[in-house]
Amino acid sequence: MLDGVLRELAPQVLGALVRRYGQFDAAEDAVQEALLAASIQWPREGTPANPRSWLISVATRRLVDEFRSDSARRRREAAEALADPGGDVPDQDDTLALLFLCAHPSLSPPSQLALTLRAVGGLTTAEIASAFLVPEATMAQRISRAKQTIRRSGAEFPPPAAGPERAERLKVVRQVLYLIFNEGYTASGGPELQRAELTGEAIRLARLLRALVPGDHETAGLLALMLLTDARRAARTTAAGELVPLDRQDRSLWSKDRITEGVGLVSATLGRGPIGAYQVQAAIAALHDEAASDAETDWAQILALYEVLETISPGPVVTLNRAVAVARTRGPLAGLAVIGELAGDERMAGNHRLAAVRAHLLEQAGFAEQAREAYLAAAKLTTSGPEQRYLRARALLQE
Repeated sequence: MLDGVLRELAPQVLGALVRRYGQFDAAEDAVQEALLAASIQWPREGTPANPRSWLISVATRRLVDEFRSDSARRRREAAEALADPGGDVPDQDDTLALLFLCAHPSLSPPSQLALTLRAVGGLTTAEIASAFLVPEATMAQRISRAKQTIRRSGAEFPPPAAGPERAERLKVVRQVLYLIFNEGYTASGGPELQRAELTGEAIRLARLLRALVPGDHETAGLLALMLLTDARRAARTTAAGELVPLDRQDRSLWSKDRITEGVGLVSATLGRGPIGAYQVQAAIAALHDEAASDAETDWAQILALYEVLETISPGPVVTLNRAVAVARTRGPLAGLAVIGELAGDERMAGNHRLAAVRAHLLEQAGFAEQAREAYLAAAKLTTSGPEQRYLRARALLQE
């Protein structure tokens, strides 16, 4: 419970400090110290009446201490901070503004994404590295360089006005929210399959973003995708926390409200402007959610949409998903042939999903021994407890 509160408040506190003082890297360090102090003091002394205000005040004091001990070139900032170390806590939530700051054009696209996932999403360096399919050390260096670049650029905090620059930053913001949601929907590691605090925050921010750019169809598509996917959350695990695959889920547990809202967004946007990847993915999710059962799912239409998605947003994960749709429409051997296209793709090296899908299709094709080996290989590659248990259980069934 406390972790969830701190995770939700962290970007808001960071946004407040960056808005007031600038110094992104120093502000982030101060916020991390305030969060640590809260995690120690609140369980012992009780949660303060206004947790956000408490965190901002503590982080501000940490920042002031940093200014005091820094070199002469920061004495002016220190004087300004010391004049009012507490100050009025702003009412507005600056998380979206922080998102746009991290998407500053002085950063490369990978650095924009990495920095935002760390500062706003609260993801660990290891989790971000997993999302990008790169070593953790590489990601740590990327995030460090991004902080330094933001500091040197003298970037202004408020989001840019409507125009080409905001449009480019908007793409990054959407992708960050998508990655935060994905980490929450299927955690890259740990004992739980899902992290509801992450999916909830991603959906909240997607709603705020849509309110900021109400005419942007891709933002609406992203929100729809999140809602339609999160609608299945209650059915994805058993009471004991064990993974339940999509084709075996109890669809009566799916959230009808989220499905209705998501389908409404898809219907209102798809085909009414330039088509984007999030709109297509939302349409695929809608086909799954509207089917009364797995057997009644329109896999032919899903395959057609994946083929469209591969033309506008190609990538190994899209190809892997297309392989599943091919298998459902043309048989497991046809799906395995598509998977063969990914054999030399370095981005999928060490990714358990490739081995897991291959294992499933081998099982469907009747190659039990090969399926068992693939399931065990996939289990070794994932650090998610529920996924490991599921994959090992499938391997045992092949013996």
